[in-house]
Amino acid sequence: MPRPSVTAARTSTRPRATAVRPASRCVVPPGLAARQVVVVKGSGSSATVRACRRTAAGYVTDLGPYFGHVGRNGVSWSKREGDLRTPAGTYPLRGGFGAQGNPGLAQGWFRVDSRDVWVDDPRSALYNTHQRTPAGGRWTSGEPLLNTPAYSYAQVIGYNEARTAGKGSAIFFHVDTGRGTAGCVSLPSRSLLAVLRWERAGAVISIG
Repeated sequence: MPRPSVTAARTSTRPRATAVRPASRCVVPPGLAARQVVVVKGSGSSATVRACRRTAAGYVTDLGPYFGHVGRNGVSWSKREGDLRTPAGTYPLRGGFGAQGNPGLAQGWFRVDSRDVWVDDPRSALYNTHQRTPAGGRWTSGEPLLNTPAYSYAQVIGYNEARTAGKGSAIFFHVDTGRGTAGCVSLPSRSLLAVLRWERAGAVISIG
């Protein structure tokens, strides 16, 4: 049997070119123009989350799909305070907070301690805002923000920014705890941090 030539042997050991896979298409609501969209698809209390980027040819998936949770009672277009549902719709992604320092979120961050709360008292003029205790009669109910692991890292979802009484408050994008939330969107820590670091100002979240 003839021996292969040196040239042939060298050629056969070259690494084969790897085809570049096209980015996965991402479906977003009609009319959306944001450069970055976090798309959340709920099914019961479970959720599939993709981080999508607008291109000249449409939206493509940059990160995901990741798997996490939404509200224990699913997703709703008529969210009410205390109903354990995540509000459907598209909302701005605001700054973040947590028991840990900023992991790289461009929109800003504050580190919480035992005095930080999010007011969920619909009768309060401070409803759906971050405040510091003591309440001093300004509210009767506030969600503590020093809450690990869920709020080790969390981002504010800009839901009910008009602060309509009873429409819902304290809707966050936070660390998953393995079960449905009280109305937030959650992802395992590594996935959440990847999305937070990917985001830039102007990013929105679309929940359906």
